[in-house]
Amino acid sequence: MTKVMTEIPVLDNGYVQLKAKDVMGDDLSPVNDAKVSFDRESNEFGTKEERLLNFLGREGHTSPFRHSFMKFEVYAPLMVARQWWKYVIGSDHAEQPLRSHDPLDAWNESSRRYITEQPEFYIVGENEWRSQPANKKQGSGEILPVTQGKDLTRQLVDMYDTGYKRYTNAIEEGVAVEQARLFLPSYGLYVRWRWAGSLQGVCHFLNQRLKGDAQSEIRDYAEAVNKLSRQHFPNAIDALVRD
Repeated sequence: MTKVMTEIPVLDNGYVQLKAKDVMGDDLSPVNDAKVSFDRESNEFGTKEERLLNFLGREGHTSPFRHSFMKFEVYAPLMVARQWWKYVIGSDHAEQPLRSHDPLDAWNESSRRYITEQPEFYIVGENEWRSQPANKKQGSGEILPVTQGKDLTRQLVDMYDTGYKRYTNAIEEGVAVEQARLFLPSYGLYVRWRWAGSLQGVCHFLNQRLKGDAQSEIRDYAEAVNKLSRQHFPNAIDALVRD
């Protein structure tokens, strides 16, 4: 029996985690959620069920894919987290004078207002710095020369070190943690969060962030989400995620 992966490392210090207890459903779930219209149900996944999934995905009948859920834990640089935030499922961002209901946000993130664990920062490797693109719609161009990359990585580490020292000094001087964190360089700072989404919502994320024009760092995370998710929904994801 193949061992199910529960965690995949990403970048230098990050990861994506998906535990079995945080998965609701399998490939049969969207099949039977579609078949309920005819009061029918399949007990095993076979060729007919695969054809039905492909039909549902091809024709855009996506509601059966919204009954299955996954909850991930992610540890990533803040710049990745803020791109990912667009894919919060079940959130209500509309302005309302009076909130009479729970907005059902499906995103919970660790807060440096309360925690003072050792900060970790994303350090770009000296051979990983990218040039500006010729087409501004693309995020990056070609890899920069290593000689230039070495200097950029050194500058980045120096900035992290300076910010961290000022952060710890502020705390030692009695500054509230919620303000001392202002000294931490933000976009490279690793943050941890839980993200829950329907099978369709996860596939929407994959369709956009596995593309070649997605930022490299979030694409690495999308590849991890893809690998972990396919262990539970291989055929359903094939039906919804386009190459």
